[in-house]
Amino acid sequence: MPFSPDPVERRARALADLRLGVPVALTGARGGALVLAAEAATPDRLADLRSLGGIPVLAITGRRAETLRARAYDEDLARVALPADADARWLRAVADPAGDLATPMKGPLKTLREGDAGIHRAAIQLAKAARLLPAALVLEIEDAAGFAAAHDLTRLDLPLPPQVTPAYAPVAAARLPMEAAERGRLHVFRPGDGGEEHYAVEIGRPARDAAPLVRLHSACFTGDVLGSLKCDCGPQLHAALDQMGEAGEGVLLYLNQEGRGIGLANKMRAYSLQDQGFDTVEANHRLGFEDDERDFRIGAEILKRLGFRRIRLLTNNPNKVARMTEAGIAVEERVPLKAGEGLHNHHYLATKAAKSGHLL
Repeated sequence: MPFSPDPVERRARALADLRLGVPVALTGARGGALVLAAEAATPDRLADLRSLGGIPVLAITGRRAETLRARAYDEDLARVALPADADARWLRAVADPAGDLATPMKGPLKTLREGDAGIHRAAIQLAKAARLLPAALVLEIEDAAGFAAAHDLTRLDLPLPPQVTPAYAPVAAARLPMEAAERGRLHVFRPGDGGEEHYAVEIGRPARDAAPLVRLHSACFTGDVLGSLKCDCGPQLHAALDQMGEAGEGVLLYLNQEGRGIGLANKMRAYSLQDQGFDTVEANHRLGFEDDERDFRIGAEILKRLGFRRIRLLTNNPNKVARMTEAGIAVEERVPLKAGEGLHNHHYLATKAAKSGHLL
């Protein structure tokens, strides 16, 4: 059909459905299933799922399973058989660690050992991509494709396409005088998969055949906009712009990957856990995420679209250097960026140095 969405468009539609609490269908050679994000599950949706027969399974990451003392037979994830009396609140309690200290007893959780976990792994990937808690209800059914067609549900075929960086098209650009430099220009790039836009702030007119000063800055609403003292993001943003302004040229990429790629809502959940005494890495793990879920290939793609292949990278994170190199951007120099350490973020920065390898 000429107007039918392609796989990339269907995936974008599926992410929107999951955020709305609408199930999506996954179909593959070994069968199919309905998937519902645990965070968005309502009593009615859960009842609808149970009415189809079978036992829904709650897929959680291995990180979250470790916190809950649940056996992750599939290593990177655990498939929790849903108890007969489990309701939407129970689902949220298992998926969301915010109440772990207040309600520590959620089990014992029975996890599945036999069978294929491919559908469950895909369900968690989709929940993460939708910036939801990485937990999903999975109900295997015989004719998932037919069910999806009959109920107007979005359907995705398995295996899901590998996580590749989509093409980024320049949408608009205009002159933008700034405090750091009057000769500024803002470029807006839009991905071909319907995802979030990202921005490039160009200062001066760096030669495309040279190695300009470049900063990959991940969006931080709390630090960049509100002046949060819990992180060093805001001071780093302005220090990088000031340094480029003094040099007369440079490129700052502002990437919408809030909270090291988990989204603002999950970042606030991590902050809540930090208030309970966990450090930034431990908080991410309790939520079910890895230390860093960002995709720095996005930055490399945008740099290439701007015409740059060689850079001097403003960063304290060696991982950024490695990721840029792997993506085909030659990092001729790592330029340290020290700014913003204070009373409220000293422990946070120490954790980044000790556990994430930042050179502080």
